[in-house]
Amino acid sequence: MQDFIICYHPANRHKRQATWSESNPEGRWRKFTYDEIMVRDKTSLDISWLKDNSLADLDNLPDPDVLAAEIVENLEAGLESFKAIIAVLNNR
Repeated sequence: MQDFIICYHPANRHKRQATWSESNPEGRWRKFTYDEIMVRDKTSLDISWLKDNSLADLDNLPDPDVLAAEIVENLEAGLESFKAIIAVLNNR
């Protein structure tokens, strides 16, 4: 997050400098022109240009049963979080 804050220059936005370029595709700060955004489907601002290399290596994925167990664990954790929210809301 600190890298973002440094790039963002909250005190002076005119000092912002992009760190992404064709020669530095891993740069985490990139600006887009109005025209680049307008040509996107429904002018979506859901923009991603960094690739997660761990997702590209399909040969190293865990076994399907491990993936399924992780999905179930995440869903159960999410369900418990929603139950806790409902409990707080009901006690208001």
